[in-house]
Amino acid sequence: MLPEILSVAELNRLARAVLERDFPLLWVAGEVSNLTRAPSGHWYFTLKDADAQVRCAMFRSRTQSVPWQLENGQQVEARALVTLYEARGDFQLNVESLRRAGLGRLYESFLRLKERLAAEGLFAEERKRALPRFPHRIGIITSPRAAALRDVLVTLARRAPQLPAIVYPTLVQGAEAAGQIAAAIETAAARSECDLLLLVRGGGSLEDLWSFNEEIVARAIAACPIPVIAGVGHETDVTIADLAADRRAATPTAAAEIASAGWFEAAGETAQLAMALRAAMRAQLERRMQRVDLLARQLVHPAERLERSRQRLDHLASRLANAGERFSAKRRQQLADMRLRLAHARPNLELHRTRLARLAASLTALNPQAALTRGYALVRAPNGELVRSHRQLVEGMALDLRFAEGNAEALVSKIIPD
Repeated sequence: MLPEILSVAELNRLARAVLERDFPLLWVAGEVSNLTRAPSGHWYFTLKDADAQVRCAMFRSRTQSVPWQLENGQQVEARALVTLYEARGDFQLNVESLRRAGLGRLYESFLRLKERLAAEGLFAEERKRALPRFPHRIGIITSPRAAALRDVLVTLARRAPQLPAIVYPTLVQGAEAAGQIAAAIETAAARSECDLLLLVRGGGSLEDLWSFNEEIVARAIAACPIPVIAGVGHETDVTIADLAADRRAATPTAAAEIASAGWFEAAGETAQLAMALRAAMRAQLERRMQRVDLLARQLVHPAERLERSRQRLDHLASRLANAGERFSAKRRQQLADMRLRLAHARPNLELHRTRLARLAASLTALNPQAALTRGYALVRAPNGELVRSHRQLVEGMALDLRFAEGNAEALVSKIIPD
C-alpha cells in the first residue's frame, strides 16, 4: 500500500525500482551526442535517433573496456540498464558496454557460421595437421605493408635466421580481402614451395578483421595441404580463420615464434651441447696436460741418468768400503779380545810342572807297586778282599799273595793274634 502523499525522493526511488525490475539488460542503438568525460573517469552522453533521445552514464570501471575512442556523432550500440537518477528525476541508461553500430549483426553472423562449420567438423582437432618441427621454408600470407609482416620477419630473423620465408601478398581488410586471402592460400598450396604457412594480420575492430571470418577463407585453410598457423589480431580476437587453422597464435609475433620453435630450441640445445663439449674437451686436455707434466717429470736425459748412476755407484762403493773397514775393525777388536782372554786363561806351565812333580811323587809313594818293590805283598781272601787283620782269617783258608813280581797261594795253618 502506498501512502496518500509521497515525497519527491520516495517517488523517484519507487520509480527507479520499478524500472530496474521490469527492464532487463538490453541493447539500445543510437547516435552519441553531448559527450562529457568527467575528471572522475566517468562518461556522460546522450543517445538519440530521429525521434527521441535518452541520457546515458558509463562509469569509469566500464569505460576502460572500450577499445576505441568514443566521439560525438558515432553510431553505437549500448548494453545498458534502464534506471532513474533520483537526485534529478532523470530517466537514464547505465551503460555496461559499448560497441559500434552493426557489430551485433556481424557477431550474430560470426556465431551462425561458426556453428555451421563446427557441425561439419571443419574445426575438429582430428583433422588438424601436425606442424613440422624443422620447417625448411615458411610462407607468410599477409599485406606487404602490414606491421604484422615486419613483426613476423623480425621474429624469424631473431630466432631462426637461416629459415627462408616467402611472402604471398594479399589484402587483409575490405570487401575484396577475403577472396584474395583464399586465393593466396591456394597459390601457396599449388606452388608447394613451403612446408608451413603463416596467415597473419595485426589487431583491429570486428569490422577490420571480418575478412578472416568469411567462409571462403575457412574452407581454403581446411583444403590447404600445407599446415597453417593463424595469427590474426590481438590475443582476445578469435576469428573463423583461427578456428579452421591447424594452430592458432595469439598474435603475428606468436605465430612466428611457434613456427620457429623447433629451430630455436635446437639452437639452444646445440649451444648447450657445444658448451658441454667444450667443457669436456677442456677437461680432457687438462687431464692430458697433467699426464704429460707427470711423464715429463719422470723423463730424464741419458747424461743425467748416467750421472745419477755414477753418483749412486760412488755412494755404494763408499758404503762398501766403509762396511769393509768396519768389518775389519770389528774382527781386529774381536781378535784382540780373544788374545786378552787367552792370555788370562793360559796356565803357568812352570808352576804346573812343579805341582805335577809333587803329585807324581805323592802317587809314587802311594803306589802299592812301589811298596811291593820294597818287599811287601798284598794278601787277598778267597772273596778278593784285602786281608788287613788276622780276624779275617780262618785256619785252612787259602790266600792269594801278590808280590812285586809274581803271585803265590798259601794256606793258613795257624793264626797268631797280636
